[in-house]
Amino acid sequence: MTESEDYLVGRTVKLRRRVELQVSYHAGIAPALVFIHGGLGNRFNWRAQYEYFLSQGREVLAYDLGGHGESTPYNRYSLGRHRRDLTRLLRRYKIKQPILCCHSYGVPLGLEWARRNRASGLVLIAGGTHDLDPWWEIPLMKFLTWGGRYLYHLPGVQTLTNRLASDRHWHTKVERFFLESPVPTDSHPYDALEIFWGYDFWQRHREFKPKIPILVITGGQDPSFTLEMGEELASRFPLGQHLHLADAGHLLIAEYPQIVNEAIDNRFQFLRFF
Repeated sequence: MTESEDYLVGRTVKLRRRVELQVSYHAGIAPALVFIHGGLGNRFNWRAQYEYFLSQGREVLAYDLGGHGESTPYNRYSLGRHRRDLTRLLRRYKIKQPILCCHSYGVPLGLEWARRNRASGLVLIAGGTHDLDPWWEIPLMKFLTWGGRYLYHLPGVQTLTNRLASDRHWHTKVERFFLESPVPTDSHPYDALEIFWGYDFWQRHREFKPKIPILVITGGQDPSFTLEMGEELASRFPLGQHLHLADAGHLLIAEYPQIVNEAIDNRFQFLRFF
């Protein structure tokens, strides 16, 4: 990739009536790595991972979830709709048995998809299956949905919030992360968060124990998904492994991209089909 090219720009894919998703895709060595961002995010959250695996010749796909980034909103949000659209998207690109890389609220979506479809592996980063909404999140999101999100139009507010989110690891890559993923001022990403409030994957699917390699990654400075939660999640799977980065926060995919990329590569390096 040259400096003037940005392979994450992607293209608009009309998936079904009134639903268009913004998608970045490049063919390569299977199984494909499919990147699923979290709440309030977009496909650019995965820049470091997308570019790394693309440079390795791997098949890669990243997209904006419905109601996020440049994708069209849903008239009603549910994990079922996100899951079905992911299935349609993978069929469009003839992707079979992908490695799903999921961040934050993308983790429940990845698990819901893998429960009904065949995956080669799962990467579950800074997100879990229950206790997903810390006590402060629901009132905060309701405030932002009601109108507080317009505060982010004011000069300097975005920058202040960004530094509070990742002050210890502020560097060029994290700065670019926030430039490409500013706090949304549209209501739809906030509306979409409500599907996770009170959600508990294991309460619904206790039988789910896939015998595929699974990598759970957590950060020691992450207030929303802790070391203990990561250990508990990894223990649910026969082939689960847990990597904990003590100095990382919730945005560890941007804070420590090299460590994350190498961990994913090492966990799944035997899964390469030409």
